[in-house]
Amino acid sequence: MTKIVLASGSPRRQELLRRIGIENFTVRVPHVEEYYPDGLTPREIVTYISREKSFAVPSEPDEIVITADTMVFLDDARLGKPRDEAHALEMLTALQGRCHTVCTGVTVRQGDRAVSDVQSTQVFFRSASRDELLAYIAGGEPMDKAGAYGVQGQGALLVERIDGDFFNVMGLPVVLLQRMLAQFGIHLLPPVQE
Repeated sequence: MTKIVLASGSPRRQELLRRIGIENFTVRVPHVEEYYPDGLTPREIVTYISREKSFAVPSEPDEIVITADTMVFLDDARLGKPRDEAHALEMLTALQGRCHTVCTGVTVRQGDRAVSDVQSTQVFFRSASRDELLAYIAGGEPMDKAGAYGVQGQGALLVERIDGDFFNVMGLPVVLLQRMLAQFGIHLLPPVQE
């Protein structure tokens, strides 16, 4: 069987792989600066970084390497992870009552052959009071999340609706990944043999 390498330290991505039936995989965290050339669109940025991460991970010829990069954009401005609680409040306040975009670039690689694609999802925040935002920040959840929220946790209480792939907002668009893995002969839902 082909060996799967998840090039990410994200516990959410590891959980999502297990949820879709990939139980046996190795985690190798790439060590790359998240640099990208000027002038790229949000979709091009996450694709560029996912490819950089992929080729930064050593692999054997029989291994399939999966990398992903997720970013939050508000009016094409990138919202990274907050520096501190004040920065988290600033970001969450900016998102209130507005739509923003979550983009994830995914690269699947075996040897020198790499396929990259991107998924975009629109996330609509409800209006929340300053006290609600401060209570959310006090719980600590926003501090290691792009855009200062986690849709899989209490951050879901700030989200009014999502247009697109929910799992993309968690950091790994699983339907897109399924299609990409099929190009390498890995079928997560193989046809039933009669």
